[in-house]
Amino acid sequence: MKRGDEVAEPEEISRAEDLVERVAAIDIAKASGMVCMRLPHETRSGRRVQEVWNVTATTNAILELADRLVCQGVTRVTMEATGSCWKPFFFLLEACGLECWLVNARGVKNVPGRPKTDKLDAVWLAKLTERGMLRASFVPPKPVRQLRDLTRMRAVLYQERTRHKQRVEKILEDAQIKLTSVVTDIYGVSGRAMLAALIAGERNPRTLADLARGNLVRKKVALIEALTGQFDSHHGFLCQTLLDSIDHLTAQIDRITQRITAAIDALPGPDDSASRPDDSASRPGPSLVTRLDAIPGVGAGTAQVLLAELGPDMRRFPTPEHLTAWAKLAPRTIQSGGKNTTGPVGKGNPWLKAALGEAAMSAARSNTFLCARYKRIVKRRGHRRALVAVARSILVIIWHLINDPDTDYHDLGSDYHQRLIDPGRRTRDLVRQLKALGHDVTLSPTAA
Repeated sequence: MKRGDEVAEPEEISRAEDLVERVAAIDIAKASGMVCMRLPHETRSGRRVQEVWNVTATTNAILELADRLVCQGVTRVTMEATGSCWKPFFFLLEACGLECWLVNARGVKNVPGRPKTDKLDAVWLAKLTERGMLRASFVPPKPVRQLRDLTRMRAVLYQERTRHKQRVEKILEDAQIKLTSVVTDIYGVSGRAMLAALIAGERNPRTLADLARGNLVRKKVALIEALTGQFDSHHGFLCQTLLDSIDHLTAQIDRITQRITAAIDALPGPDDSASRPDDSASRPGPSLVTRLDAIPGVGAGTAQVLLAELGPDMRRFPTPEHLTAWAKLAPRTIQSGGKNTTGPVGKGNPWLKAALGEAAMSAARSNTFLCARYKRIVKRRGHRRALVAVARSILVIIWHLINDPDTDYHDLGSDYHQRLIDPGRRTRDLVRQLKALGHDVTLSPTAA
């Protein structure tokens, strides 16, 4: 053996727990699904029986498929995530008592060079399933899925309302009204009053400026200049149409927020069997939102989104590292030829990463430990990587808060890293650096 060679230790591999005897796989399309079922041969040991057939994507057909799979003793059904077409198969088969796995399309690619058909794809997916070569994606229970639908719908409505607000600003620019240059929020009390007066036909800049309230009163001269333009009835019609849409979207957002609050109040605990519908003490949702709200950068709305995307049960993620890897916030290590490099973190859950990114940007501007962590990393790694690091730290905190209901967040303080520094050692290092530059250093202690 050459010097430096590592001794290979034998590793015991358990095949019994990975092999699944009775499996089924479905290659899903919009209107149908190609099913492949693989079972042990009844008389010949070690042989498999394979059956492939097509099933329409209707409720009755899927329920008939479930009865057939249950009668054959199938223990696992695997399907590839294809848009939203997998949901009818997954939810109906799961309701019939079958163990359903949703797998990432990237992990089930067929062998290059083979012809690609729906039948061959279903057979390949079934073979990977029975050999335990797939990992199931995280599909939360029904209450969490419904909460996800509400929070994602609210985010879409927020985006649509923002687009309408931007269109109003473009119309004002077209009419030479520079209101957005003076007023921070033109949809506040003063801004809406001025917009309503413009739409109603008022064109006198001084009269419009008199509608200012609060701190805007001190900007009356600037308001008179900004409200001097060529606003006519055409601009008024367009603005009124957009303002009506904005008000309608605001009302819808408020309704969805109320529904989100009710859904969080009704979230079951990790042990659903011990939770009763009338037992409010066993509902973790409200307390989780309150404890997540204590994290710097996380508000009540962001806490609702985080709870909707992660759920109140962390048993799916045994450690914080599992959660950060699933969210694609852990650096991917690439090792080849003795060289270690890092790859991109990946896409992950876009709704979760958007909420964590917003929280990280807010925390980076606060006087907290997370802000100190951001400042330490941004110097050598840049703004974007520092934000990803802070988002990962926030996600680790969230895991601990959800995993342990008795845990509360306590900030370490913005001076946490400074408190870890040994003053004597730091002094010796600085003196040594100055002497290396050719300076004669004399230290004298200062008064307290």
